[in-house]
Amino acid sequence: MALPLFLVDCSHFSLLFDRIGGEDNNPMSIIQRRHFLMGSLAASTLAAGPKLRAQSANSKLNTGFIGVGNRGSYVMKGVMTLPGVQISAVCDIKPDRLDAAATAARTHNPKTYTDWRELLIHPDLDVVFINTPCDTHVEMSLSAMDAHKHIYCEKPVAITGDSVGWLYGAAKKYDKVFTVGQQMRSYEDFQKSIQWVHDGNLGEIVMVRAQRHAAQDLNPEGSSADWFFYNWRSGDVLVEMSVHNLDVCNWVIGAYPTRAAGVGGNLIYKDVPPGRNTMDGYSLDYEYANGVKMNYSQVFFHPASMPNGGQYFNVYGEKGAVELMTGTFYPHGREAKPVKLAEGIKKDDVAHQRRFYECIRNGGPNPADARVGCSGALTAIMGRDAIYQKRLVTWKEYSVNIDPA
Repeated sequence: MALPLFLVDCSHFSLLFDRIGGEDNNPMSIIQRRHFLMGSLAASTLAAGPKLRAQSANSKLNTGFIGVGNRGSYVMKGVMTLPGVQISAVCDIKPDRLDAAATAARTHNPKTYTDWRELLIHPDLDVVFINTPCDTHVEMSLSAMDAHKHIYCEKPVAITGDSVGWLYGAAKKYDKVFTVGQQMRSYEDFQKSIQWVHDGNLGEIVMVRAQRHAAQDLNPEGSSADWFFYNWRSGDVLVEMSVHNLDVCNWVIGAYPTRAAGVGGNLIYKDVPPGRNTMDGYSLDYEYANGVKMNYSQVFFHPASMPNGGQYFNVYGEKGAVELMTGTFYPHGREAKPVKLAEGIKKDDVAHQRRFYECIRNGGPNPADARVGCSGALTAIMGRDAIYQKRLVTWKEYSVNIDPA
């Protein structure tokens, strides 16, 4: 059907890309290309709805997916295994992805859309998943709030400091569930080990050393190559990928960084794919408000046959160290034996989404709320800006007042 239009006030988007730079990233030209004229939402959906409350466990939660590529379709298939969920709508601009998602959810008989604005006014839609490239998350989240939906937005919530602030301000006042796809927050082994640390068993934390080392870069001809390798869309790999890892560091440290410095660049995969302006290797140093020091690195050229690749989080304290990926405590002393903190915990691939729906249904704890999403994104943005600008960057520069960790 033809949709009446309303003009969104987009004046606050004018600084969206000014921290990333590039002559093709003029803010006003981007705004013109991004079509901030959106389909009108019915007045009833724009009006303030009822305050957040538990929803009957017996009722179906009608769910729509915006973006059903690799990640979106994976999450959708997981959500389909959860009780009381109806996949009512799916949306993607790529016909092959849209058809594959509709086929995968055929028992739910979802309506298909190529325009996400139309999905937001799909009748009786309760929940929206946003699984699109990073530069669209703020616009889509704010519009989904206008439509008064429960929202699951993939990380990162935003790719500039200014847009983190806009989203956080809106999400804090929002009366429905807003959850960010930082699923490491729902790893039971991480929860158990980090709680052990927070209970004081490690003594005072003094340093964290973490990494994310891969043997090869993302496929330059893959389905995400049209946005992943361009920082005005992904925010660079530091923001797109390592927001997960940096958030875990914030979580175990129990604070946010006050300043960051780093070095990095496009070291091996030069101009692959053509026009690429994202890094393939970097190292960062952070200092936290509580005095903890943290070092983090990410590379895409750690040979698979070489030891010490992959991901790890070493948390150093007065009484020893904890490695979070294995859930192991290593006490000080040459004769000391390692102690398993989180043993025999089976990984639940849909734990994060399950907790999201539990939050909607019974008001349970939000697995990763706007505070978690925005602080993680800002930590990553801070590190990226320190590398790009070749200087010490401080948290205060962004003027985003995020609630304490």
